[in-house]
Amino acid sequence: MTYISKIFVTVDVVLFRKMNSNYEILLIQRLNDPFKGQWALPGGFVDENEDLETAAKRELFEETDIQLFQVKQLKAYGNPNRDPRGHMVSVAFIGEIDMLAEAKAKDDAKAVKWFTIDELPVLAFDHAEIIRDAIEKHIIKPAY
Repeated sequence: MTYISKIFVTVDVVLFRKMNSNYEILLIQRLNDPFKGQWALPGGFVDENEDLETAAKRELFEETDIQLFQVKQLKAYGNPNRDPRGHMVSVAFIGEIDMLAEAKAKDDAKAVKWFTIDELPVLAFDHAEIIRDAIEKHIIKPAY
C-alpha cells in the first residue's frame, strides 16, 4: 500500500521596515479565496524540489515586487485547521527592508500596504499569531 500525504507546505513572510521610530509590516490584500479581500502576509505554496527559503523569497517577489536576499526562519505553524482548503503547514520567515523599497501588488495580491505593528487589520488564516511571534523575536527580543 502506497501512502500519499495530504499535507501541503507553504511559506509566509513577515517583512518589517522601520519608519522613524515605528516598525511596519507589509501585508497583501488577497485577490482570491479563501479569505478573498482580507489582509494577509505574503506567501504561498512551496514548489516541488524547492528550498523553503527560496520559496519564501519567490512568493514575496511574486506578490509584492520586493526582492529580498536574506530572510530568517521564524518557526512552523501546523494547526490542521489553519487553512480551510486543507491541512497546510506553513514555515514563516522574517525579513527587514529599508524605507525606500517600493512594493506593488502582483500575482495573487489585490493590493499591498504597510501597516504599523500597533494598527494591524483583521488578518486571514493564523497570520495574527505569526506576526505576534515575529514581533516578539525581531523587535522585543532581537537576537544579535
